[in-house]
Amino acid sequence: MVWVINMGQQSFFDDREKNNPLASRLRPEGLDEFVGQTGLLGEGKVLRTLIEQDQVASMIFWGPPGVGKTTLARIIANKTKARFINFSAVTSGVKEIKGVMGEAEVSRVMGERTILFVDEIHRFNKAQQDAFLPFVEKGSIVLIGATTENPSFEVNAALLSRCKVFVLAPLTTQDLITLLKNALDSPRGFGNQKVKITGDMLAVIAGFANGDARVALNTLEMVVLNGAFDGEKTVVTQEIIEQCINKKTLLYDKNGEEHFNIISALHKSMRNSDVNAAIYWIARMLEAGENPLYVARRLIRFASEDIGMADSRALEIAVAAYQASHYIGMPECSVNLTHAVTYMALAPKSNALYKAYQAASSDALNTLAAPVPLVIRNAPTRLMRELNYGGGYQYAHDTKDKLTNMQCMPDNLVGREYYLPTCQGSEAKVQARMQQIKEWQEKHGQ
Repeated sequence: MVWVINMGQQSFFDDREKNNPLASRLRPEGLDEFVGQTGLLGEGKVLRTLIEQDQVASMIFWGPPGVGKTTLARIIANKTKARFINFSAVTSGVKEIKGVMGEAEVSRVMGERTILFVDEIHRFNKAQQDAFLPFVEKGSIVLIGATTENPSFEVNAALLSRCKVFVLAPLTTQDLITLLKNALDSPRGFGNQKVKITGDMLAVIAGFANGDARVALNTLEMVVLNGAFDGEKTVVTQEIIEQCINKKTLLYDKNGEEHFNIISALHKSMRNSDVNAAIYWIARMLEAGENPLYVARRLIRFASEDIGMADSRALEIAVAAYQASHYIGMPECSVNLTHAVTYMALAPKSNALYKAYQAASSDALNTLAAPVPLVIRNAPTRLMRELNYGGGYQYAHDTKDKLTNMQCMPDNLVGREYYLPTCQGSEAKVQARMQQIKEWQEKHGQ
């Protein structure tokens, strides 16, 4: 037996526990040990308060793997005075559910609460989920579900409406670095042996883990176990890191200058229609551990800023790439992002929408008090109608050309033009349509 220290409390770990994976040994036992999710678990935040006051209600934890869903359930189990049951969606059927529900109902009558934790609740079919519903409704159980899938699609609407959904975000790189340092310092981790590993190496492991604490800790355990012995020290080298994560550690700091240099390179390569350079830069980002959703968000912005009406399909494809990246994650989504990057690079380019908004926002900031023309104001009350709100309004659908000469701009901005379409791609048709509208308005006196 080995004597270890854990948050000021002394406990014994037998050999079997010492042989458990690092991620299992370091699983937090209380909220003070929990890393990440500060928006939910910071001091005074709603979820922390519910747990500390032992007042948890039925809830769903939704988030990617390795962000603490099951750990939170274990912390609740340690904290609560209620009967806590851990239920697996993989091994349990309707018969098992009804048996547990029967026991919970007996406990309720005796004045004891039952908290039922269901891991991977999305794996339950409709019949299995329906079996919970009456017991949740009458308070026999407090249901806590964990899922990596969107509960809006995977949990029955009736059951979901009775649960509060808490969205757990991927851990940040800094969260993971903190977790790795804790593992090196904790007696439950590598605190009882001397491990030599640099902060840059921890950052590489954190980046590779891509928000998943379990991956980060498993990788740390692998590199330490494969480290070289130097007297009493275990030395982790760059070569060991590269071998264990099966890739070279590229020069890339997600919070530093190189991060912005490379996203700039991707953006400007697509703007320049250099498809091969664009594919190279996205590969650099993804292989270095960049969050694919960050890349996808940048593509969505690019689709409107640099392509816009020249090819409106670009925005649809960028959004689809974001959804695909969210659903399947890395490494599978790399091809979805490459698809989108290739489309963006080859699409006709126009920054007319970007320039239109910049010009309009400048005017908006300088004319915040400009009144809305009476003719296009809504008039839901009698007083508003008496003040001529909406007076003279022309309904475009009632006209032959679906156009009117009604003034929609404030008086001091009449005639101002923001959107100036180019002749690129589909925007050439937009340009022709806008010219047609302008000529109609000039002919009819606007």
